[in-house]
Amino acid sequence: MKRLGIDLGARRTGVSVHDDDDLPARPHSTVEVQPGASPVGALATLIAKEKPDEVIVGLPLNMDGTDGLAARNARRVAKSLQAKVGAAVVLWDERLTTTQAQRTRVTMGRRGREGIDAEAATILLQSYVDAKRGGSGWDPDDEP
Repeated sequence: MKRLGIDLGARRTGVSVHDDDDLPARPHSTVEVQPGASPVGALATLIAKEKPDEVIVGLPLNMDGTDGLAARNARRVAKSLQAKVGAAVVLWDERLTTTQAQRTRVTMGRRGREGIDAEAATILLQSYVDAKRGGSGWDPDDEP
């Protein structure tokens, strides 16, 4: 099963891919987003090219589990993508993925922001894959 992970951002949207159960998710690309513009068109084009079975969109919940502005935007983007692409679109909790990506970069001696969005998308996607394999984790869509 091929999956794409999407970590939405105000200026850059990270994309990752997982298509081999024997390998971890990996960074794919970064989609630049114009200020105030929606990434839906560019993402729909990328999804059509890659033909994944599932698209995992990061849901940036507040630390207390509630929706803020970014989570509401992620829900809108996911709904728009679902209407445009043939793949299943799933929202997945992405709290602290960018922080985790930043820490990993520091540990590995990498500086700057280049590639961090795709790395955050990779962490998001791998957490989804791991939860589906082992039944751990949770899907925010399953919440009451």
